[in-house]
Amino acid sequence: MTRKRTAILISGRGSNMRSLIEAASAPSYPAEIVLVLSNRPEAEGLGVAKELGIATAAVDHKIHAGRENFEASLQVLLELHRVELICLAGFMRLLTPSFVRLWEGRMINIHPALLPAYRGLHTHERALADGAKIHGCTVHFVVPAMDEGPVIAQAAVAIVDGDTPETLARRVLAEEHILYPAALAAVASGRIKLVGDRVVREDPEQDPHFLPGGS
Repeated sequence: MTRKRTAILISGRGSNMRSLIEAASAPSYPAEIVLVLSNRPEAEGLGVAKELGIATAAVDHKIHAGRENFEASLQVLLELHRVELICLAGFMRLLTPSFVRLWEGRMINIHPALLPAYRGLHTHERALADGAKIHGCTVHFVVPAMDEGPVIAQAAVAIVDGDTPETLARRVLAEEHILYPAALAAVASGRIKLVGDRVVREDPEQDPHFLPGGS
């Protein structure tokens, strides 16, 4: 088995990053985490990745003259490490359409809501304010429009009486740590692919996290 060389892009503590690295530590896992990149040199997750034996690098967006120059520096590092797949894990920078298209079908993201509901920030607060009964998380392919890429996988979390944004966030994050490694494995193994603007699944019944459809 040839494992897909994968980079994780972070901006903070890298909670989902750790779950991906731990999953990929199994020799049978179809992705190998070869690089953790951050736009913030002080990001806590860089230290965590180093402790786990993963190569790290920082490309400070504040010292670049615009997003294109910043992304050119990212691309140099990705090519240097022969990266084949990218996982965004709390990466708090909007990527240009040209960079996204360069990685079309090879870059995935996790979002703390059941897309298409609650795109953007503050998802838990908004779900509670709306009186929603079900919340959750989504792994999707990245497209130029924010949080609008075809859905790879979702996990639902019930909202209970007395929930706060903090309690809800903890339960959703626990699901993220299960869902994201499963989704990366499906993409890295070829069981899930992006064809045009549709997700094509080899076996949609294989894993209960993977919902039918995909648009």
